[in-house]
Amino acid sequence: MPYTARSYSITGSLIYHIFNRGNAKNNIFHDNEDYNRFIEILTKYTRQRNLRIHHWVIMSNHYHLLLALDNPKEISSIMAGIARSYVYYYHKKYNSVGHLFQGRFKCQAVEKEEYLLTCGRYIERNPINAGLVQSAAEYPFSSAAYYIYGKVDSLTEENPLFATFGLTAEGRRLKYQSFLLEFDEKEEELFDDFEKPLGSGEFLRRLVLERGVFMPRNGRPRREIVNR
Repeated sequence: MPYTARSYSITGSLIYHIFNRGNAKNNIFHDNEDYNRFIEILTKYTRQRNLRIHHWVIMSNHYHLLLALDNPKEISSIMAGIARSYVYYYHKKYNSVGHLFQGRFKCQAVEKEEYLLTCGRYIERNPINAGLVQSAAEYPFSSAAYYIYGKVDSLTEENPLFATFGLTAEGRRLKYQSFLLEFDEKEEELFDDFEKPLGSGEFLRRLVLERGVFMPRNGRPRREIVNR
């Protein structure tokens, strides 16, 4: 395939899979108020910092986000602000002190064209894998109900590839529900290694590691055709 046919903007193709958990794997969300407060904090940042969260799940001791933003260099300050806001709320409510999260958030750079849907599936299947529900849409604190039932929430911005599931809203939802069941363990292992970005050879060559986060490289790397 000619290079020009596959040329893209790296920032337009770059999304981030974000993960963090409670210190020592302890629970950090204990009741509905905690879950909803964290959702409120995330929603505030989506509006203030033009953050687009396509898939998400909040579990009792960890969370996953799949997000895009215009300026990838802002990811560290955004996630630090989100963490500070929730820690302040948590310590005030529970009269606690000390570290709440287990260190800095983990961040996996992901190529949108290749992995946006499969990473979203991995995230929304977390409650199933934990044995909490049989259907992802049954879990109240994730984006699954948006895609399966059309349940609008304050946080989910529709995955731009969701339209490829069909011509009608009902058809897309039914096909997406089946899509969540079409997984394998090897695929899910791809999203467990946060040290490894995911994408084509060309995509990976256009990334550079800065302060623990993979960013778009300044300038254009040498052009060459990559066989996928």
